[in-house]
Amino acid sequence: MNRIAHLDPQTTTGPAKALFEGVQGKLGVVPNLIRVLGNAPAALQGYLSFNAALADGSLSPKVRELIAIAVAEANQCAYCLSAHTFIGGKLGLAQQDLADARQANATDNRTDAILKLARHIVVQRGELGATELEQARTAGLTDGEVIETAAHVALNIFSNYVNHIASTVIDFPEITLTHGCAASSCACG
Repeated sequence: MNRIAHLDPQTTTGPAKALFEGVQGKLGVVPNLIRVLGNAPAALQGYLSFNAALADGSLSPKVRELIAIAVAEANQCAYCLSAHTFIGGKLGLAQQDLADARQANATDNRTDAILKLARHIVVQRGELGATELEQARTAGLTDGEVIETAAHVALNIFSNYVNHIASTVIDFPEITLTHGCAASSCACG
């Protein structure tokens, strides 16, 4: 049961209504996360604007979805794991790539480095040691890509936490979480 209202796009008024219409026009639906965020139009606008800005960055849509999956698994967010697995599949990512991302793994070395960096940022709360940063650089990530990865992690943590607080009802094909990865003793990343 949701703990924060999922606003109805048909009856919502004001700034949230305009934002819902924009999402509806782009996606064809207004996902439940967006309906929850509509309770705070400034937060919804911020989320949509940050997402749009990062879409113009250097990371491909597929890599962005893989980051979202790695972060969702690390944060144990079933809503985001389900949503981004669905979206990643629609982008043409193979089921194995989607499954591997949950453990911050990828067959491509650069993507693997990005996912491991993202997982380290989550699990270590941004407190990266020299080793983690050096691993990213050895894989060829630029400083800009490191910062952009951190930005994607922050955006996804925001949506993960909103979903945890709201108990957002999953409106995508549901994916079951693997338990324990976000623990402080996590050894998976």
